[in-house]
Amino acid sequence: MTVMTRTAYAHASDASADEGGSWLTTLADWTVSLMDTIGPAGAAIAVGMDNLFPPIPSEVVLPMAGLAASRGSFTLAEAILWTTFGSVAGAFILYLLGRWLGADRLRRIADRMPLVTGDDVVRSVHWFEKHGSIAVFFGRMVPLFRSLISIPAGVARMHWWKFGLLTTAGSLIWNSIFVMAGFLLGENWHIVEQYAEIFQLIVIIVVAVLVVWFIVSRVRELRRGRASGPGTAPERSGSA
Repeated sequence: MTVMTRTAYAHASDASADEGGSWLTTLADWTVSLMDTIGPAGAAIAVGMDNLFPPIPSEVVLPMAGLAASRGSFTLAEAILWTTFGSVAGAFILYLLGRWLGADRLRRIADRMPLVTGDDVVRSVHWFEKHGSIAVFFGRMVPLFRSLISIPAGVARMHWWKFGLLTTAGSLIWNSIFVMAGFLLGENWHIVEQYAEIFQLIVIIVVAVLVVWFIVSRVRELRRGRASGPGTAPERSGSA
Protein backbone atom coordinates (compact mmCIF):
# COMPACT_ATOMS: atom_id res chain seq x y z
CA MET A 1 0.00 0.00 0.00
CA THR A 2 3.02 2.27 -0.21
CA VAL A 3 2.15 3.56 -3.68
CA MET A 4 -1.38 4.34 -2.58
CA THR A 5 -0.09 6.18 0.46
CA ARG A 6 2.25 8.37 -1.57
CA THR A 7 -0.40 9.14 -4.16
CA ALA A 8 -3.13 9.96 -1.67
CA TYR A 9 -0.81 12.10 0.39
CA ALA A 10 0.36 14.02 -2.69
CA HIS A 11 -3.16 14.85 -3.78
CA ALA A 12 -4.20 15.77 -0.25
CA SER A 13 -1.25 18.14 -0.10
CA ASP A 14 -2.25 19.75 -3.40
CA ALA A 15 -5.85 20.20 -2.26
CA SER A 16 -4.73 21.63 1.05
CA ALA A 17 -2.28 24.03 -0.60
CA ASP A 18 -5.07 25.34 -2.83
CA GLU A 19 -7.12 26.11 0.28
CA GLY A 20 -4.21 27.73 2.08
CA GLY A 21 -4.20 25.32 5.01
CA SER A 22 -2.55 22.12 6.21
CA TRP A 23 -5.37 20.45 8.15
CA LEU A 24 -6.45 18.40 5.12
CA THR A 25 -2.90 17.17 4.59
CA THR A 26 -2.68 16.05 8.21
CA LEU A 27 -6.06 14.34 8.10
CA ALA A 28 -5.29 12.58 4.83
CA ASP A 29 -1.92 11.39 6.08
CA TRP A 30 -3.41 10.15 9.36
CA THR A 31 -6.23 8.31 7.58
CA VAL A 32 -3.90 6.64 5.11
CA SER A 33 -1.54 5.65 7.93
CA LEU A 34 -4.41 3.99 9.79
CA MET A 35 -5.47 2.03 6.71
CA ASP A 36 -1.86 1.19 5.97
CA THR A 37 -1.43 -0.21 9.49
CA ILE A 38 -4.68 -2.06 10.19
CA GLY A 39 -6.48 -2.17 6.85
CA PRO A 40 -10.17 -1.26 6.44
CA ALA A 41 -10.59 -1.15 10.22
CA GLY A 42 -8.52 2.04 10.06
CA ALA A 43 -11.17 3.61 7.84
CA ALA A 44 -13.82 2.55 10.37
CA ILE A 45 -11.94 4.31 13.17
CA ALA A 46 -11.53 7.49 11.11
CA VAL A 47 -15.22 7.56 10.16
CA GLY A 48 -16.22 6.86 13.76
CA MET A 49 -14.18 9.88 14.83
CA ASP A 50 -16.19 11.93 12.33
CA ASN A 51 -19.29 11.19 14.43
CA LEU A 52 -17.63 12.29 17.66
CA PHE A 53 -15.78 15.27 16.20
CA PRO A 54 -17.85 16.82 13.35
CA PRO A 55 -14.92 18.98 12.10
CA ILE A 56 -13.36 15.72 10.86
CA PRO A 57 -15.08 15.49 7.46
CA SER A 58 -16.22 12.05 6.33
CA GLU A 59 -16.26 13.56 2.83
CA VAL A 60 -12.47 13.27 2.92
CA VAL A 61 -12.10 9.97 4.77
CA LEU A 62 -14.62 7.97 2.73
CA PRO A 63 -13.18 8.69 -0.75
CA MET A 64 -9.75 7.72 0.53
CA ALA A 65 -11.15 4.37 1.64
CA GLY A 66 -12.44 3.96 -1.91
CA LEU A 67 -9.02 4.91 -3.25
CA ALA A 68 -7.41 2.26 -1.08
CA ALA A 69 -9.88 -0.30 -2.41
CA SER A 70 -9.08 0.69 -6.00
CA ARG A 71 -5.40 0.04 -5.23
CA GLY A 72 -6.20 -3.47 -4.00
CA SER A 73 -5.44 -2.82 -0.34
CA PHE A 74 -8.84 -4.33 0.47
CA THR A 75 -12.07 -4.93 -1.42
CA LEU A 76 -14.71 -2.34 -2.21
CA ALA A 77 -17.23 -4.28 -0.11
CA GLU A 78 -14.84 -4.21 2.86
CA ALA A 79 -14.41 -0.45 2.49
CA ILE A 80 -18.17 0.14 2.51
CA LEU A 81 -18.96 -2.31 5.30
CA TRP A 82 -16.15 -1.19 7.60
CA THR A 83 -16.84 2.52 7.16
CA THR A 84 -20.54 1.90 7.81
CA PHE A 85 -19.63 -0.03 10.95
CA GLY A 86 -17.53 2.93 12.09
CA SER A 87 -20.41 5.32 11.42
CA VAL A 88 -22.88 3.24 13.42
CA ALA A 89 -20.45 2.69 16.31
CA GLY A 90 -19.72 6.41 16.59
CA ALA A 91 -23.42 7.25 16.36
CA PHE A 92 -24.27 4.88 19.21
CA ILE A 93 -21.80 6.66 21.50
CA LEU A 94 -23.70 9.92 21.03
CA TYR A 95 -27.02 8.08 21.26
CA LEU A 96 -26.01 6.74 24.67
CA LEU A 97 -24.93 10.24 25.68
CA GLY A 98 -28.41 11.47 24.77
CA ARG A 99 -30.06 8.73 26.83
CA TRP A 100 -27.84 9.62 29.78
CA LEU A 101 -28.76 13.30 29.53
CA GLY A 102 -32.48 12.58 29.23
CA ALA A 103 -35.31 15.04 28.73
CA ASP A 104 -35.64 15.94 32.42
CA ARG A 105 -31.99 16.89 32.82
CA LEU A 106 -32.02 18.89 29.57
CA ARG A 107 -35.18 20.69 30.67
CA ARG A 108 -33.52 21.77 33.91
CA ILE A 109 -30.45 22.92 32.00
CA ALA A 110 -32.60 24.85 29.51
CA ASP A 111 -34.39 26.65 32.34
CA ARG A 112 -31.04 28.10 33.42
CA MET A 113 -30.09 29.29 29.92
CA PRO A 114 -31.05 32.53 28.18
CA LEU A 115 -33.56 32.51 25.32
CA VAL A 116 -34.59 28.87 25.81
CA THR A 117 -36.95 27.23 28.27
CA GLY A 118 -37.75 23.76 29.47
CA ASP A 119 -40.88 23.90 27.33
CA ASP A 120 -38.65 24.09 24.25
CA VAL A 121 -37.11 20.77 25.25
CA VAL A 122 -40.53 19.21 25.81
CA ARG A 123 -41.76 20.37 22.41
CA SER A 124 -38.60 19.10 20.73
CA VAL A 125 -38.95 15.67 22.33
CA HIS A 126 -42.60 15.46 21.30
CA TRP A 127 -41.66 16.42 17.73
CA PHE A 128 -38.92 13.81 17.67
CA GLU A 129 -41.28 11.14 18.94
CA LYS A 130 -43.44 11.78 15.86
CA HIS A 131 -40.81 12.45 13.20
CA GLY A 132 -37.67 10.90 14.66
CA SER A 133 -37.46 8.03 12.18
CA ILE A 134 -37.30 10.38 9.20
CA ALA A 135 -34.92 12.71 11.03
CA VAL A 136 -32.44 9.94 11.88
CA PHE A 137 -32.51 8.31 8.44
CA PHE A 138 -32.08 11.45 6.36
CA GLY A 139 -30.00 13.17 9.02
CA ARG A 140 -27.26 10.60 8.42
CA MET A 141 -26.89 12.07 4.93
CA VAL A 142 -26.60 15.73 5.95
CA PRO A 143 -23.25 17.24 7.01
CA LEU A 144 -23.08 18.34 10.66
CA PHE A 145 -26.47 16.77 11.41
CA ARG A 146 -24.95 13.35 10.70
CA SER A 147 -23.37 13.38 14.12
CA LEU A 148 -25.72 15.55 16.15
CA ILE A 149 -28.93 13.72 15.21
CA SER A 150 -27.91 10.81 17.44
CA ILE A 151 -28.21 12.90 20.62
CA PRO A 152 -31.92 13.82 20.34
CA ALA A 153 -32.62 10.21 19.38
CA GLY A 154 -31.17 9.18 22.72
CA VAL A 155 -32.93 11.95 24.61
CA ALA A 156 -36.27 10.89 23.10
CA ARG A 157 -35.54 7.27 24.11
CA MET A 158 -35.87 5.91 20.59
CA HIS A 159 -35.61 2.11 20.70
CA TRP A 160 -31.99 1.14 20.24
CA TRP A 161 -32.77 -1.40 17.51
CA LYS A 162 -34.79 1.18 15.56
CA PHE A 163 -32.05 3.76 15.92
CA GLY A 164 -29.46 1.22 14.85
CA LEU A 165 -31.45 0.14 11.80
CA LEU A 166 -32.14 3.69 10.61
CA THR A 167 -28.57 4.80 11.27
CA THR A 168 -27.17 1.79 9.41
CA ALA A 169 -29.44 2.38 6.41
CA GLY A 170 -28.69 6.10 6.18
CA SER A 171 -24.96 5.65 6.76
CA LEU A 172 -24.77 2.83 4.21
CA ILE A 173 -26.21 5.08 1.50
CA TRP A 174 -24.01 8.06 2.38
CA ASN A 175 -20.84 6.02 2.76
CA SER A 176 -21.42 4.01 -0.41
CA ILE A 177 -21.70 7.19 -2.49
CA PHE A 178 -18.40 8.62 -1.28
CA VAL A 179 -16.50 5.34 -1.15
CA MET A 180 -17.63 4.54 -4.70
CA ALA A 181 -16.61 8.03 -5.80
CA GLY A 182 -13.11 7.50 -4.41
CA PHE A 183 -12.96 4.04 -5.98
CA LEU A 184 -13.94 5.33 -9.44
CA LEU A 185 -11.99 8.60 -9.35
CA GLY A 186 -8.81 6.98 -8.03
CA GLU A 187 -6.03 9.54 -7.73
CA ASN A 188 -8.55 12.32 -8.36
CA TRP A 189 -10.52 11.42 -5.23
CA HIS A 190 -10.15 14.93 -3.82
CA ILE A 191 -12.54 16.28 -6.48
CA VAL A 192 -15.38 14.89 -4.36
CA GLU A 193 -14.51 17.25 -1.54
CA GLN A 194 -15.09 20.33 -3.67
CA TYR A 195 -18.73 19.41 -4.24
CA ALA A 196 -19.18 18.19 -0.67
CA GLU A 197 -17.97 21.56 0.62
CA ILE A 198 -20.65 23.35 -1.41
CA PHE A 199 -23.31 21.11 0.11
CA GLN A 200 -21.92 21.66 3.60
CA LEU A 201 -21.80 25.44 3.06
CA ILE A 202 -25.48 25.42 2.08
CA VAL A 203 -26.33 23.49 5.24
CA ILE A 204 -24.33 25.92 7.40
CA ILE A 205 -26.07 28.92 5.84
CA VAL A 206 -29.51 27.39 6.38
CA VAL A 207 -28.67 26.57 10.01
CA ALA A 208 -27.30 30.08 10.60
CA VAL A 209 -30.48 31.64 9.18
CA LEU A 210 -32.67 29.44 11.39
CA VAL A 211 -30.61 30.27 14.48
CA VAL A 212 -30.84 34.01 13.80
CA TRP A 213 -34.58 33.67 13.19
CA PHE A 214 -35.01 31.81 16.49
CA ILE A 215 -33.00 34.36 18.48
CA VAL A 216 -34.81 37.35 16.98
CA SER A 217 -38.21 35.72 17.52
CA ARG A 218 -37.44 34.79 21.11
CA VAL A 219 -36.05 38.25 21.96
CA ARG A 220 -39.18 39.87 20.54
CA GLU A 221 -41.34 37.47 22.53
CA LEU A 222 -39.50 38.30 25.75
CA ARG A 223 -39.78 42.04 25.08
CA ARG A 224 -43.51 41.75 24.46
CA GLY A 225 -43.83 39.82 27.71
CA ARG A 226 -42.00 42.49 29.69
CA ALA A 227 -44.01 45.27 28.03
CA SER A 228 -47.29 43.54 28.94
CA GLY A 229 -46.23 42.94 32.52
CA PRO A 230 -44.46 40.17 34.42
CA GLY A 231 -47.59 38.06 34.58
CA THR A 232 -47.60 37.47 30.84
CA ALA A 233 -43.89 36.75 30.42
CA PRO A 234 -43.01 33.30 29.04
CA GLU A 235 -43.08 30.76 31.85
CA ARG A 236 -40.19 28.46 32.53
CA SER A 237 -41.03 24.85 33.29
CA GLY A 238 -39.19 22.42 35.49
CA SER A 239 -37.67 22.75 38.88
CA ALA A 240 -34.77 25.01 39.72
